[in-house]
Amino acid sequence: LLFSSGTRALSETGPPQAKFFPANEGSMLLPGTYKGKVAFITGGGTGLGKGMTTTLSALGAECVIASRKLDVLKKTAEEITAQTGNKVHAVQCDVRDPKSIEAAVDQLVEVAGLPDVVINNAAGNFISPSEKLSANAWRTITDIVLNGTAFVTLELGKRLILAEKGAAFLAITTIYAETGSGFVVPSAAAKSGVETLCTSLAAEWGRYGLRFNVIQPGPIRTKGAFSRLDPTGMFEKAMIGRIPVGRLGTPGEIANLAAYLCSDYASWVSGAIIRMDGGEYVSMAGEFNDLRRVTKEQWAMMETMIRGTKGS
Repeated sequence: LLFSSGTRALSETGPPQAKFFPANEGSMLLPGTYKGKVAFITGGGTGLGKGMTTTLSALGAECVIASRKLDVLKKTAEEITAQTGNKVHAVQCDVRDPKSIEAAVDQLVEVAGLPDVVINNAAGNFISPSEKLSANAWRTITDIVLNGTAFVTLELGKRLILAEKGAAFLAITTIYAETGSGFVVPSAAAKSGVETLCTSLAAEWGRYGLRFNVIQPGPIRTKGAFSRLDPTGMFEKAMIGRIPVGRLGTPGEIANLAAYLCSDYASWVSGAIIRMDGGEYVSMAGEFNDLRRVTKEQWAMMETMIRGTKGS
């Protein structure tokens, strides 16, 4: 029995409860849900971005994907178009550079028009002891994650407001954005800023017909993420062990939630931050949650000891 784990299968060597939670990556929305709509996805050539683009395209959207690597984008665009029958455009864009974003948005408008959906998915991250971080390393991550999201949002937001066109914005962050995390401090700080940006604009720009929501994915095996966050593969088993559902997530599962949040079915959802992690966050948060490792025999022994305790 196999369960999808992003780009790799998770076999029965994982926790037994995984059999109760198989990944379903089929589209949950009706065909044609996005017919006549335009979606702009940063980081759309690989990983989660590619997954979300595939789902939106299959539902009828005309998608425009953007990143620095035009060759990768073009290959992805051709692949998805062949799969879904709907046009996917590739636009080169460095989200760290406002001028590059302006040019990319000009191209977006030229080939497809102003978007109905904007997904800020471009990201960068790596593990490092914080005492080894240089100013350049810090700037690299925060420029992509926080500044890049802000620049894209401001450029498109201003144009949408001027055109009096509504749209749904979605940002992809992480479960440690609200708690912080050692060894990925630039990412944690930047992702936290992205969430605050989205909730702030949900309050301010709703009057212009703009919605803002956030998805916090837990661990999902994608080449770009895992090559920098788990280069040896030694942490994957530990990750799965602390996820109550017993497996990693998949790009298709994130794509389904993204498609819902950006659709007209979710028109009353704005300012939401939705955690999608198989229960990992709450599993790590509870002080006594590690007691799940205690066997029945050990529980019986401890119960006897507890009953024998006298006094307060």
